[in-house]
Amino acid sequence: MRVIAIVIMLFMSLASPAFAAMPHPILQFDGTEEYQAGGKTWIRYKLSVTNRADFDAALFAPAPNLPPCGANANSSRTWVDIFNGRKPYQRLYGFCALGSPQNLGSLWFAVEKGKRPPSLVFIKITDRQTNEVKPSGRVATH
Repeated sequence: MRVIAIVIMLFMSLASPAFAAMPHPILQFDGTEEYQAGGKTWIRYKLSVTNRADFDAALFAPAPNLPPCGANANSSRTWVDIFNGRKPYQRLYGFCALGSPQNLGSLWFAVEKGKRPPSLVFIKITDRQTNEVKPSGRVATH
């Protein structure tokens, strides 16, 4: 009986593709930089996912079969959203066209200079194909 169970499990693993669970992102604050846009001065808050190498590249492939991101019909399968880390949680910015896990190393959001930034932020990575959502822990922005 034990041999039969092992053979069945082996057959099942070959018959259906195995999808590894997406890891929880480990978020890091990387500093700020000032820039000008639209006649205003902004502060960009730079973030990175330190375990980005653990994410499958297939997560960032173009997904024309999924709903578009605005006018971008080839947005990626997986989207990243940045949130204020204190309740009520508010979405600050998002990325819908990251091309590879390496792009998780250059996330950011901006606040107009002179305005108060959130003291904590976190991200949610959403695989739109499987509806899997993985939040990061909160990180301080100073």
